[in-house]
Amino acid sequence: MPLRHHTLVAWQRADALFKEPHDLTVRTWPAFERFELGSQTRRAAFSVAANIVEGSARDHARERLQCLNTARASLAEVGYCIHAAAGLGYLSAAQRDALEVKVKQTSAALNGYIRSMSDRNL
Repeated sequence: MPLRHHTLVAWQRADALFKEPHDLTVRTWPAFERFELGSQTRRAAFSVAANIVEGSARDHARERLQCLNTARASLAEVGYCIHAAAGLGYLSAAQRDALEVKVKQTSAALNGYIRSMSDRNL
């Protein structure tokens, strides 16, 4: 039996989004950036998926929404990290574009989930 969050499209997309920047920052970015911008990018991407997991484990709607809103804020941070990395030349235009598509797809699923949780609790 899968865990509750495994069925959520928002978590599935956040989990996939975490893996790509993690690999890029560790394997291809300059060594000094692996511990600065790379670390921040990895932590922000991890936070998106982790907060969705935490929210799905909460029994009370307010707590769940708080975790989901934290995930949304972390996703915005990931978007900025991608922008910054591209501006510094650590990502090609194709890599940036692909990551931005994943951020937008994750955002759409997460915003839909937040909206559905909010609608249920009005």
